[in-house]
Amino acid sequence: MPIKIPDQLPAASTLRQENIFVMSETRAESQNIRPLKVLLLNLMPKKIETETQFMRLLSNSPIQVDVELLRIDDRPSKNTPTEHLDTFYRQFQGIRERNFDGLIVTGAPLGLVQFEDVIYWEHLQDIMNWAKDHVTSTLYVCWAAQAGLKLLYDLPKKTRKEKLSGVYWHKTHKEHSKNPILRGFDDSFLAPHSRYADFSPEFLAEHTDLDILATSATAGTYLAATKDKRNVFVTGHPEYDSHTLHNEYVRDVGEGMEPTVPSNYYPDDDPTQEPYVSWRSHGHMLFANWLNYCVYQQTPYDLDHFSESAFTKDDDDE
Repeated sequence: MPIKIPDQLPAASTLRQENIFVMSETRAESQNIRPLKVLLLNLMPKKIETETQFMRLLSNSPIQVDVELLRIDDRPSKNTPTEHLDTFYRQFQGIRERNFDGLIVTGAPLGLVQFEDVIYWEHLQDIMNWAKDHVTSTLYVCWAAQAGLKLLYDLPKKTRKEKLSGVYWHKTHKEHSKNPILRGFDDSFLAPHSRYADFSPEFLAEHTDLDILATSATAGTYLAATKDKRNVFVTGHPEYDSHTLHNEYVRDVGEGMEPTVPSNYYPDDDPTQEPYVSWRSHGHMLFANWLNYCVYQQTPYDLDHFSESAFTKDDDDE
């Protein structure tokens, strides 16, 4: 969140150069505050586990965030009680006339499935197209990032030969160091991945106009965004709990898939030992920045008057 100091205070210029958000007195006097309306489209099978992970990251903000849960369709779930879905989740038809400050689209275990073979692909396209006119900023996570790139840039599905699983070092890109999404990031940081999708920085740079904000020598592109910050792509899983990668590994071993041990996750790469968390602080910082700079600082105060004008206003961040 910003600090408010006198417009002419010498520290204001210095702090802005250090990529710290300083709000002028003039802007602060006219600023209205209300709860943010964020929609979570949960595509993961274990919905209770996933919704808890994302709620944890969304809670790390001084702004009140009103979260609503959205399901992709009304098919029965093998991993989530029907009573839970009926009580807490909404259908798209029930919210499509409304506007939201933010939308999060989770990953899905569909890494080896072609888009046209995904049973709800057309419905997902409808929701993503709807978001263009009804949502201030959309955050695509893991498989959803690949789906979003297909929708917005018509990029083909690119699949790795082997599953990427583990916790990897990433670096922020200096040419985008002033991007507010990166505020507070270290030059290098750790984040988990669990995917077959391939996000080559070179391929994205050649075929899109995205700002590529963070990459890994092993995992490729990790964080990218459109220049207006209305679409943010995270190819990993900053929301993962300490044992999520472990549970996936045990599941794949049980199914006879002979998976590789998740990299840089267990002490000494020994899956009999307790894994340790090395990405939690980064995950909280990323979601706090998205909520603040991509949503709160961009969204109209009155969501009933949602329009493109909300994204062309002057911004002290830039």
